[in-house]
Amino acid sequence: MTEIDARLREDVHLLGELLGNTIREQYGEAFLEKIERIRRGAKADRSASPDNSQVSSEQLSSSLNALGEDELLPTARAFNQFLNLANIAEQYQLIRRRDETQASAFEDTVLAELLARLKTEGHSGESLARQVARLDIELVLTAHPTEVTRRTLIQKYDAIAAQLAAQDHRDLIPAERAHIQQRLQRLIAEAWHTEEIRRVRPTPVDEAKWGFAVIEHSLWHAIPHHLRKVDQALHAATGLRLPLEAAPIRFASWMGGDRDGNPNVTAPVTREVLLLARWMAADLFMRDVDQLAAELSMQQANAALREAVGDSAEPYRQLLKQLRERLRATRNWAQASLKENQPAPADVLHSNRDLIQPLQLCFQSLHECGMGVIADGPLLDSLRRAVTFGLFLARLDVRQDSSRHTAALTEITDYLGLGKYGEWDEEARITFLLHELNNRRPLLPSHFKPAADTAEVLATCREVAAAPAASLGSYVISMAGAASDVLAVQLLLKESGVLRPMRVVPLFETLADLDNAGPVIERLLHLPGYRSRLHGPQEVMIGYSDSAKDAGTTAAAWAQYRAQENLVRICRDQDVELLLFHGRGGTVGRGGGPAHAAILSQPPGSVAGRFRTTEQGEMIRFKFGLPDIAEQNLNLYLAAVLEATLLPPPPPEPAWRALMDELASDGVKAYRQVVRENPQFVEYFRQSTPEQELGRLPLGSRPAKRRQGGIESLRAIPWIFGWTQTRLMLPAWLGWEAALSKALERGEGALLATMREQWPFFRTRIDMLEMVLAKADADIARFYDERLVQPELLALGADLRDLLSQACRVVLGLTGQSQLLAHSPETLKFISLRNTYLDPLHLLQAELLARSRHREAALDSPLEQALLVTVAGIAAGLRNTG
Repeated sequence: MTEIDARLREDVHLLGELLGNTIREQYGEAFLEKIERIRRGAKADRSASPDNSQVSSEQLSSSLNALGEDELLPTARAFNQFLNLANIAEQYQLIRRRDETQASAFEDTVLAELLARLKTEGHSGESLARQVARLDIELVLTAHPTEVTRRTLIQKYDAIAAQLAAQDHRDLIPAERAHIQQRLQRLIAEAWHTEEIRRVRPTPVDEAKWGFAVIEHSLWHAIPHHLRKVDQALHAATGLRLPLEAAPIRFASWMGGDRDGNPNVTAPVTREVLLLARWMAADLFMRDVDQLAAELSMQQANAALREAVGDSAEPYRQLLKQLRERLRATRNWAQASLKENQPAPADVLHSNRDLIQPLQLCFQSLHECGMGVIADGPLLDSLRRAVTFGLFLARLDVRQDSSRHTAALTEITDYLGLGKYGEWDEEARITFLLHELNNRRPLLPSHFKPAADTAEVLATCREVAAAPAASLGSYVISMAGAASDVLAVQLLLKESGVLRPMRVVPLFETLADLDNAGPVIERLLHLPGYRSRLHGPQEVMIGYSDSAKDAGTTAAAWAQYRAQENLVRICRDQDVELLLFHGRGGTVGRGGGPAHAAILSQPPGSVAGRFRTTEQGEMIRFKFGLPDIAEQNLNLYLAAVLEATLLPPPPPEPAWRALMDELASDGVKAYRQVVRENPQFVEYFRQSTPEQELGRLPLGSRPAKRRQGGIESLRAIPWIFGWTQTRLMLPAWLGWEAALSKALERGEGALLATMREQWPFFRTRIDMLEMVLAKADADIARFYDERLVQPELLALGADLRDLLSQACRVVLGLTGQSQLLAHSPETLKFISLRNTYLDPLHLLQAELLARSRHREAALDSPLEQALLVTVAGIAAGLRNTG
C-alpha cells in the first residue's frame, strides 16, 4: 500500500469514526452496532470467494431485512453520509500537501510540461504566448436533477475538507490536532442533523442561485490563482507574460435560461436570474474593492491616475471609493428591480469597461511608480476576476425546442392570412424567413394577441432584447434539423427588438440530425444575408445525450466525430470560423468522461483555440466545488485545448474509418434491437429501475419527461440515472459488446489494437467504456430484478447481464488485462472503498422500492424519504451519475 493509499484510508477511517460517534449519540450503541454489522457484511461479501459469496450476500440481506420500519431512514442516511465523507477524503487526496519527496500532481504540472513540449516541436515563445492569450474556453454550467445535495450541506462538506487540510501538517502539537478533531466532529454532527434532501422541488431560480454559489465560494478564488500559475508557466517557458485583458476561460450558464421541456423557465424567470447575476457580481466586486481601498493607501501616483481623481492625498483610495459607490448603486438598482422594473440611475455600471478601467489605472500607476510588488497582489487578482466574470458573472444562454418556434410562427402566419408555416416545406419556409428578415416593416401588428405558448416565446425574445449584450451567451435551438430552424429564431428575435447580432446555435441531437449537421450549416452559409448577420464564429452544438439514447454510444460517438469533421471542412471552405459547443453530461452514456482525454480525442481542426462545453449537475460540484480542485480542472481544460489546437491528432487512417463504420452499424443494430424492438424492454426498464420514482422525487426543476410515450419521450437524464442506480449502466455500453465481438470474429483484433494505440478518439472511447464497466455490477442488478421484476420479465434481465459479461470479456481481451482498470490501481481502490457503503444502499433501495410500489406512501413519509436518501447516496458513491 502506498503512502497516499494509507493516508486516504486514515482519513476515511477517522471521518467514519466521527460519524459513528454522532450516530451513537442519537440512536444508541445497539443501532450503531447494526450499522457496523451491515458495513462489515458488505465488506465480507465483496472479499468472499465465489463459493462463499452466496452465504455472505444472504447474511447481508438478513441484516438489512431485520431493520425495523423506523430504522430504514437512519440506516439509509448513515450509508449516504459515509459515502459523502469518503468522497470528501478522496477529493482532498487529489490536492493534499505533498512534501519534497513526492511528485507533483499531473494536473498541477500539465501546462508547464506541454509548453516545454511545444517549444521542442518548434513553436516560438511569441507564438505560444499569443495563442495562450487568445484561447477562448467557455464552461457552461447547467442544472440537472442528478445534483441532489442541498447547498447548505455542500458548504459543510467544504468545511470538513478544510479541516482535513488543517490537520495535514506534521508540526501540529497535540492540542492543535485535538482542536481540529473537535471541529471535524462538530461539522459531521451538523451535517448529520441537517436534512439532506429537499422537501420541495427546486425552482429554476434556486438552481441559478446554486450556480452562483459555486462561483462565489470556489471559482471566484480559483480563477486568479489559476491565471497566476498560467502566467508563471508562460513566463518560465517563453519569457513573456499573460496580458491583463486575457481570459482564457470564462463561464456561462443555462440555469434560468434553459426552457427546453421545462415549463417552469419563463421570461420573468430569465429576467430575475439576469438581475440576480448582476446583484451577485456587484456584491462580490464590492468586497474586493473594499479590501483594496483598505490596502492601497499609497500617495505616489502617475499622471493618468492624478487626472482621474484630482489633487488627492490618497489617489488610489479616492478612485476605488468612486468605483465602490457605483458598484453599490448597481447592486441597489438590481435589488430594487427584482421587485419592479426600475430605470437605472446614471451611476449604475453597464459596461465591463467601466469596472476594469479603474482597476487598470491603479495597476499601471503602481507599476510606473516602482510599487509593482503591491500591484501584483490582490489588485491583480481583482483585475483578473473583472476580466473573467465582469458585471454579469456568467453569460446566460437561452435554449428552446425548435418545435416551439415553428408553432409560434405557424400561429403568426395563420393570423396574418399567409397560411400555416408549420405545413410549408423547407424551401417555402426559407423564402418567407429571408424576406421577413430583410423587411424593414414589423411582421407583428401591435394588436396581435397570441396564445400562451407563442406569447411566452415572444416574451423570452423581448427579455433578450432588453438585456445587455454582454449578459447573454447564445440562443440554442434543441432538436434542430434544418436551416429554417436557425432563421426562425433570428426572425423572432428581430421582431422582438433584438437589433444586435446574437449567436443562434442549432443543436443537433439525434443520429439522423448529426449526419445532417454539415449540409444544414452549408445551406445556411450560402443563404444571402446570413453571413452578414453572423458577426463572429458559426457556433454549432453537438448533442451527446439524445444521440446516445437514440442509437447507443458506439454509433453516437462516431456520428459526433464525423459531424465535427464535416463542419470543420465546410467552415474552412467557406472561410468562416467554427465554434463547436459540446453538450456533454456527467456520464459516459451522456458523453461524459475525463475532459482532458475527451478534448484531445476530438477530430483535427475542431478545437482551434475555441472550445465550449456544458458542465452539469453533480459534476460541477466534484470538479469545481473546492477552489483547489477547480484550479486543477481549469489547468486540464486550458492545457488540453492548447494541445488540441497546436498539436492536433492526425486524421484517422482509411482502414480505421472503415472499421469504425462497421462498429457503428453493428452497435446501433444491437442497441436498437434491445431498446426499441423488444416489446418487453420498456416495461422491464420501469420495473427494474427507480425510473418511475425519480419522476416524482423533488430532484430538479425540470420534468422527467418531455411528453407522454415510451423511451423516446424520456429525458436522457432519468434514462441514464435509472440504470446507474441499479449498476447495470446499460446505456453506456449496450451495442459495444456486439460491435467489438463481431470485429474480433472477422479477424480484426490486430486492427482494433492498432486503433487503440494510435488513434486518441478510439482509445478514449475504450478507456471510458472500461471505466463504466468497472463500476457496473451484475450481482447488484440481479438483486433488483429478483426483488422488483415480474417473473415473465426476468429472462430479459438475465440476457442483459449476459451482454454485460460479454462487454467485459471483449474489453479485457482488447486491453490485454486480467482485470478491468488493472492499469489504474488508484481508481480501483476508490471504487472498492465506496462499494462497502454502496452495497447496503443498493439492497436497501431495492427493498424500499418494493415496499413503495405495494402501497401508496406520502412524499414526506419515512419510507419515501429513505428511498430518496438511497438515490442521493448511490449518486454520491458513483459520482458521474447523470
